[in-house]
Amino acid sequence: TPPCPARPLLPPAPPSAPPLRSRAAMAISTDSRGEEKPSQHSQEEKRWVLSDFDVGKALGRGKFGHVYLAREKRSSHIVALKVLFKSQLKQSQVEHQLRREVEIQSHLRHPNILRLYGYFYDQTRVYLILEHAAKGELYKELQRCKHFSERRSATYIASLARALIYLHGKHVIHRDIKPENLLVGLQGELKIADFGWSVHTFNRRRTMCGTLDYLPPEMG
Repeated sequence: TPPCPARPLLPPAPPSAPPLRSRAAMAISTDSRGEEKPSQHSQEEKRWVLSDFDVGKALGRGKFGHVYLAREKRSSHIVALKVLFKSQLKQSQVEHQLRREVEIQSHLRHPNILRLYGYFYDQTRVYLILEHAAKGELYKELQRCKHFSERRSATYIASLARALIYLHGKHVIHRDIKPENLLVGLQGELKIADFGWSVHTFNRRRTMCGTLDYLPPEMG
């Protein structure tokens, strides 16, 4: 079976889109390396509510909830809205894990890391407002193509390496890198997602975690 068509070694930058902003959201600027960072002129953030969004089709579902395509009404910005049920989070005792995920991912600004724009909640659910990666999981793309060309594989590996170097420079360990947690944007750019197992630490970690099928042999 011939491989899927090769992508450019360095995928083109995605077309500029207006940043997702609330009525008083923190502005985002870009540094000289192309990494986004919070503006010095931060303002008080708005409290989101579900009525701020037009919710569309389901993009996927997981153990604790579902992900939907959504549009923020005021800016018309397209996002992925991850809806988590509090009862299931509490039953599995992962509330602290979700808090840590939000705290870590909301501070990350890199073109190969999925943005977390914000979150809100109601009596029964927690909502995460995420960047929309239009082409979905790398795992599903690999299933569709059967295998990638050498050039396309090299592009993905280089993008992943840059993102991991950035994370480790911020003392963040993802701890669950796998094709299902790598998303593909509209222009074919790779995005690390799902920071549920991630930690911010200055020390070596010895916790056994991640996905069994992807653990390296030395951790077995």
